Amino acid sequence: METNICSLVVDDSRVIRTIVGRALKELGFKAEEAGNGREALEHLQKGLSPAIVMIDWNMPELNGLELVQAVRTNAAWNDVRLIMITSENELERVQTALDAGADEYIMKPFTKEMIQDKLNLLGVPIPGPAPAI
Repeated sequence: METNICSLVVDDSRVIRTIVGRALKELGFKAEEAGNGREALEHLQKGLSPAIVMIDWNMPELNGLELVQAVRTNAAWNDVRLIMITSENELERVQTALDAGADEYIMKPFTKEMIQDKLNLLGVPIPGPAPAI
């Protein structure tokens, strides 16, 4: 049984997209991917409705902070939870992301449990793993 609760992983690193996507799938989410903020916006504009978007800060074309700002200017996406996952760990940068509209922040390196904890903190329903067939 496949979940209908979607997530979007936005990172220019394919390896990080795979790691985050795998963690989300293990938690029961469907995981879509985008290689930068511009691709993520295109997914949203085409009607993708993720419950959460996991966003890297440093990306080409449209970085994570710019993506957060763009998402927060569209009322249709107000319910989307935005979580920054990045190595940017200075307190000032964290505050900048939160002020721009990010809901939470996870520092690299991270674990699936850290992601789950942040989702619980935000009240995002976690579907749970798909039953074995």
